[in-house]
Amino acid sequence: MVKKKIFNDPIYRFMKYDHDVLYRIIDHPYFQRLRRVSQLALSQFVFPGVQHSRYQHALGALHLMTQTLQVLKSKGVLISEEESKGVCIAILLHDIGHGPFSHALEKMILPHSHESISLRVMEIIEKELSEDFSIARQIYKNIYPRRFLNQLVSSQLDLDRMDYLNRDSFYSGVAEGVIGYDRIIHMLNVCDDELVVEENGMHSVEKFLVARKLMYWQVYLHKAAIGAEQVLVSAIKRCIHLIRQDKDIYCPEAFKKIVHHTNADLTDEIVSYYLQLDDVDLLYMLKQGMSNHDKILSILCKNIIHRRLFTTRLNIEKTPQRFFEELQKKIAETLHISEEETSYFLIEKEEDFREYNSEKDEIRILMKDGRLLPFSEVNPEYSHKPLIKKFALCHYPLPK
Repeated sequence: MVKKKIFNDPIYRFMKYDHDVLYRIIDHPYFQRLRRVSQLALSQFVFPGVQHSRYQHALGALHLMTQTLQVLKSKGVLISEEESKGVCIAILLHDIGHGPFSHALEKMILPHSHESISLRVMEIIEKELSEDFSIARQIYKNIYPRRFLNQLVSSQLDLDRMDYLNRDSFYSGVAEGVIGYDRIIHMLNVCDDELVVEENGMHSVEKFLVARKLMYWQVYLHKAAIGAEQVLVSAIKRCIHLIRQDKDIYCPEAFKKIVHHTNADLTDEIVSYYLQLDDVDLLYMLKQGMSNHDKILSILCKNIIHRRLFTTRLNIEKTPQRFFEELQKKIAETLHISEEETSYFLIEKEEDFREYNSEKDEIRILMKDGRLLPFSEVNPEYSHKPLIKKFALCHYPLPK
């Protein structure tokens, strides 16, 4: 019998869970590693309070899942004990495959999405705990026959998004991200095994979508946060280049083995190396890199450690190409590097965000008269195309 701990969370207060296996997963070293993986990479350079981890987020998402299952069962939705356990495991482990600094270094250390790695780690933990995660894996892969269980883990109104919006808003201090998660959960229902929102919860869904948009513009795509992220990306890119050239550079042994591994498949060996890495390892590698003989690596590492972010310019599609060609020459002259090497210091980047995707996985509204309507039909203004931001990020100060 596993002792069921109570977790004290600053957002939801006291959290406890229904299944013993969840506590066994939480105690597993691979899950405990998430304490050392930041939720928002280097956004703390912009929002000092953003110090929370993937560990906190996973526990919070599991808490919301526990609450949601209780609400749905109270409305007569039949959910078996095995399904309840499976969907809770799926949400608890949905981010287990994130590497150091989360999305900032996605596919850089390993050329696989964190979702693919999460699935492999789920299989490894399943084997080690001698448990059956088959329903959890089906839900995670979005192939479980009862669609609403898949939607609770991944959809346009899933519990992952509900937690990270509330949590990121709380720690960043950006109040616009606060959502009425409790009301949304109590307005959820199931029709023909599909997740729906009762009509009385429609305005809470609107608030949810607006909050998500504001968090993207004010936090996730903040130009200084993007600038910090790109310094990190350039530094790790340079580390990988030097390691492959067998240059003298400090790095964790697990990192070196992954870089030198010619087979990119997610074998048990490669996954075990990957799961040895977290933010602490890479931060120490970057601190050591400050004194490296390689000028490019040294500059980039110092920029990160001393918070010297890349300068950011928006709307670069209006900027003539000759501007960037001249800037490239200035960077090369200033840093005494080749123009080819300026690619570490001058980066063009595009980010897009779609507030609501009416072409895929529509949120369904259960009207009081029993009709099921797509959210975009009830609110046509939410069916628009994605919004796009184009950046130029540069070590050298960009002229105005």
